[in-house]
Amino acid sequence: MTKLPVLTRPAPALSSALSLALLLLVPGAARAHDYPTVDRVLYVQDCLRAHPGPAFEMINKCSCAVDRIAEAVPHEEYLTMLTAFNANTIGGERGSAIRDAEPMQQLVRRFRELQGRAKKACFITP
Repeated sequence: MTKLPVLTRPAPALSSALSLALLLLVPGAARAHDYPTVDRVLYVQDCLRAHPGPAFEMINKCSCAVDRIAEAVPHEEYLTMLTAFNANTIGGERGSAIRDAEPMQQLVRRFRELQGRAKKACFITP
């Protein structure tokens, strides 16, 4: 009967060194603010609708853009800006409460600026 080797835990120093090495190998986008997959997918889908073109190319460019946004702002801040941006398009009297509120307009401007930088960095043309 063959005796199987006993697996042991690595020494704490070795474990820490391995963890650090793995962290350094992880791409920058993965180390950035972590956005839920569904929010990344929704961004890419909206981007694809707004920028028709070769599917594979645009999926990569739109994915690049959401990665750039994720590097720049935490997820909760992104959601706040996205909500203000989307609410800004509500028509009529209800929408005027958002369009007339300067703090909301600052969020909208910041989101547009953030998107503009991300699209430029990822070669998404208007």
